[in-house]
Amino acid sequence: MHFLDRLVEERIRAAQRDGAFDNLPGKGKPLEFEDDSGVPEELRVAYKILKNAGCVPPEMALRKELVSLQALIETAEDERAALRYRRQLNLKRLQLETAMQRLGRNIPLDYLEAVQEKLN
Repeated sequence: MHFLDRLVEERIRAAQRDGAFDNLPGKGKPLEFEDDSGVPEELRVAYKILKNAGCVPPEMALRKELVSLQALIETAEDERAALRYRRQLNLKRLQLETAMQRLGRNIPLDYLEAVQEKLN
């Protein structure tokens, strides 16, 4: 271990012994990991910064809704509910395609998703 790494580890251990971490918010609760699978990898840091600032771009919110609706379709209890979710999914996809066209990204969503699926 390098000198700086050892120094940092020692200071963390000392802070733990002194109770510096005892009253932190969220103590004893599981960490909440965010699902950013709907965000292109090269944009994740930028979107994280925007989200922390309270600004979620509309296309990002739509992508998250698409992921949620797809999960609802897959776990729907009956065909009627699945059909309702599919209609909502189609509407959200259309809204996302329209938003992407406004941003100058004219790639059809179906094609984009197919390419992403092949790459994963």
